[in-house]
Amino acid sequence: MRVQRKDRRSIPRLRYLVSGAVVAAALVTAALTSGSARAVAQAVPRNTAEPKITGSAIVGSTLSATTGDWTGTTPINFAYQWVRCPTSGGKADGSDCASISGATTSSYVVGSGDVGKRLRARVTASNVDGSVTVASNATAIVASAGSGRPRNTKLPSISGNLSPGSTLHGDPGTWTGTQPITFTFQWLRCDTRGGNCLELSGQTDDAYTLRDGDSGHTLRIRVVAKNTSGKRTTLSGQTGVVAGGGGLPPGAIKLPNGEISIPATSVPSTERLVVANVSFSPSPVRSRSTPIAINIKVKDTRGYDVRDVLVFLRSTPLVTTTPDEGRTASDGTITYNVQPRADFPIRNGYSVQFFVKAHRQGDNPLAGIAGYRLVQVATAR
Repeated sequence: MRVQRKDRRSIPRLRYLVSGAVVAAALVTAALTSGSARAVAQAVPRNTAEPKITGSAIVGSTLSATTGDWTGTTPINFAYQWVRCPTSGGKADGSDCASISGATTSSYVVGSGDVGKRLRARVTASNVDGSVTVASNATAIVASAGSGRPRNTKLPSISGNLSPGSTLHGDPGTWTGTQPITFTFQWLRCDTRGGNCLELSGQTDDAYTLRDGDSGHTLRIRVVAKNTSGKRTTLSGQTGVVAGGGGLPPGAIKLPNGEISIPATSVPSTERLVVANVSFSPSPVRSRSTPIAINIKVKDTRGYDVRDVLVFLRSTPLVTTTPDEGRTASDGTITYNVQPRADFPIRNGYSVQFFVKAHRQGDNPLAGIAGYRLVQVATAR
């Protein structure tokens, strides 16, 4: 009898245990189901950075699109569809843009049918959990081939015989851009390496007849291409060295570097002197105690190095010593060493100017053969 009563007392406890187990199982099942749902939602591809298009929106150009950045269950596969949009660019997802037949890769060659429209690439990302489509940025409005500012595709060139008296012809090269394109020329006389070029005054035609002063030099042309969209400038390559003629100025000598040097007395009244180059050492100037070396080179307007030229140099305002006038060497150069004075400004973002005059001894100070230049050197603490 006691056994039976004990068994009856155990029945409610058993029912409680069974009921608790059922509830716990239900909670576990609900938790697993809820977590699984959240995991699935997070695994669908999600775009974190939109696709981008690179390239020029010009007929014939190739555009390229990236996939953008994505998260989600891997692997993620991508599909492309290029679309043609209105000038506004259409909706951000490109859903109101017209699909371009066959344009389903990451690159696209702009066609004539795209002119006046903007383009996007719609990228669809897919994985086992689903797919999502987003669109790239819109391009600029597509332009016809050859539109816009002039762009040089082949450099200008010079043809002709390189001897004094011969005529050279300049070719502007090849250009693209909005038509018509007009060209202007400027002939330049340069050293044997094609550098230190001087403009030949009045020589702005596409043809140029070589003069005695060109002997021992090379020539180049500067071409300016202009249309309704703007202009661009480019430079031709250099010619070979112009052959020597019997008409070199008196006293002309050829220097080891290939340049021609003449005495100041051989510069005719129809030409002038040029302060071709001025360099400073040190530069910038950081101390008043260190002398400043100033190297000056003088040429004439024909490109000859000119020796025996008097050179005047002075800081302005007067904050350094002023050297006595000296004469240029055979290569047309002279170097002065000037000492900064106590009031020479040493501070960041400041420059000191120098006036340079090159002139020929005995000439009228106001009407002689001369050249002038205002230059400056930076100072810094």
